[in-house]
Amino acid sequence: MTDREIMRLYRSGDREQAFRAIVKCYSERLYWHIRRFTCSHEDTDDLLQDTFAKIWAALPSFREDAQLFTWIYRIATNEALNFLRRKKLREAVSFEDIRGDMERKIDSDPYFSGDELQRQLFKAMGKLPPKQRLVFGLRYFEEMPYEEISKISGSSTGSLKASYHHAYNKIKAELEKLF
Repeated sequence: MTDREIMRLYRSGDREQAFRAIVKCYSERLYWHIRRFTCSHEDTDDLLQDTFAKIWAALPSFREDAQLFTWIYRIATNEALNFLRRKKLREAVSFEDIRGDMERKIDSDPYFSGDELQRQLFKAMGKLPPKQRLVFGLRYFEEMPYEEISKISGSSTGSLKASYHHAYNKIKAELEKLF
């Protein structure tokens, strides 16, 4: 079902059916988008539920100025970034300690099904600042155009291209140390 069909269904009054369509269309993509921030299945599941709760609550005020998927990704991204901020404050540790925690989660996650190279890629991504992690994840894994990432992140395309370039070089350097 397309975003237009979902919104047509929503506007016709079948809001629950429209929301079920959103969940069906976006659950897997949002799961992996959030997972790149948290590196944990449990945290990702919690944030995914929070994201869909926010989408449900905010859907009546969605003005359709942006594409539905852009709006949804922005909510998911904000939830993931807020989670990282809360975690940093709650644990009262430096970002370096959070990165170490993320690496441990990747190593001990029974739901991680990737090979060693993928595991190291996720660990290298975990070392990136949140903005670089966001742009790298959306560009590399989702193959999303910079213009769409700009709408999700609120950053200019030039800034995003620079962030992606820096993220790519950092990840490349990390992986070259290992392989």
